[in-house]
Amino acid sequence: MATENKNLSHYDKTAIPSAKQFRFGIVVSEWNEQITGALCEGAKEALLDCGAIAGNIVKWDVPGSFELTFGAKKMIETQNVDAVIAIGSVIQGETKHFDFVCDATANGIKDLNVKYDVPVIFCVLTDNTLQQAIDRSGGKHGNKGTEAAIAAIKMAALGK
Repeated sequence: MATENKNLSHYDKTAIPSAKQFRFGIVVSEWNEQITGALCEGAKEALLDCGAIAGNIVKWDVPGSFELTFGAKKMIETQNVDAVIAIGSVIQGETKHFDFVCDATANGIKDLNVKYDVPVIFCVLTDNTLQQAIDRSGGKHGNKGTEAAIAAIKMAALGK
């Protein structure tokens, strides 16, 4: 397991550029809201901790993870952001729906990174169980939202 020996919430603030000069977008799936809400809070807290100005963080909600790509695209086109964090949670069920949503979402976000000069950070949990999602959204493995925010800051700085 990739996160077994790593807490996703740990970062060295001295090794991260200041987020003060950047504008961030966060697009959040409403599906599995308990998980995505916690991921969003982790992302916001890390951005603010690293110097982001609260007024420079724009949050939009979309119905599900599949819709993250369109939400991120519209945010890039209309909100003058330096980076977007796409937050979702897809939990394995009894059908292939999980595979289709995960694949389409990952490829959609990848395509945005190729097309636009604004980084889109993939913060979509693709877990087998609800407990795994809880463990990665503020539970025993920390918060993937925090990790995504640090990646957004680093990528925004790289883009400048």
